[in-house]
Amino acid sequence: MTAALDDMVAGGDPDRYRAALAASDTDRAALMVLYAFNLEIARAPYLTEEPLIARMRLQFWEDVLDGIAAGGTPPAHEVASPLAEICCARALPLEAARAMVAARGWDIEREPFADTRALVAHLEASSGSLMWLAARALGAPEETAPVVHAMGLATGVANWLVAVPALQVAGRKPLVDGSDAGIRALARLGQEHLARARAARAQVPARAAPALLAGWQTGGILARAVQAPGRVRDGALLSSEFRRRGALMLRALSGRW
Repeated sequence: MTAALDDMVAGGDPDRYRAALAASDTDRAALMVLYAFNLEIARAPYLTEEPLIARMRLQFWEDVLDGIAAGGTPPAHEVASPLAEICCARALPLEAARAMVAARGWDIEREPFADTRALVAHLEASSGSLMWLAARALGAPEETAPVVHAMGLATGVANWLVAVPALQVAGRKPLVDGSDAGIRALARLGQEHLARARAARAQVPARAAPALLAGWQTGGILARAVQAPGRVRDGALLSSEFRRRGALMLRALSGRW
């Protein structure tokens, strides 16, 4: 685990970085590795205009995960090496990491989602799988999977709505229905999963809370999307930096993600 990974996550995924600061030193280091891995695969389709090269970048990570599963030595890479260490030391579910890599194929193909079910499956494979890996790394037991995945999906919906303008500029088609009604329906679906997760909050051990705290902005984002769907199209879903930091501090102190 290196300071370079901390810097990578702080710059590329500041919300998860800040949430991870609520964890112990050793748990925080594990979270940084997983979040750096997520950044690596999320960026891969956008570093080139050549689909073949993008697929090769994702194939690298598929090979890394296969090597971890086989007990082999990972390639000398600032993220791959600590990822192998964390996955082995904490017995992380590699199928979740594989789902994250596979989900990035959408970013390469640039095809619209067939329906909302397809979009939800994509968010579950990406955001849901990442939160489950993070929670497991922090000791969440297998029986908490439904709670963590519900929170992960709600967070995925919120983050997706925030990213809509950027995805469109990048040539992707992120929304099945970009009308006000369609945006509200997607945001409400996220709210349903968020309520389900929070209703079962007590099932998740306190140690694993920082993994779910990564979704600390989810409730506010979804509420704003329901109230004013136009904010999605305008890229105006996030609250001010001051309010965001205050909200995170309160949630971290209370443990109420």
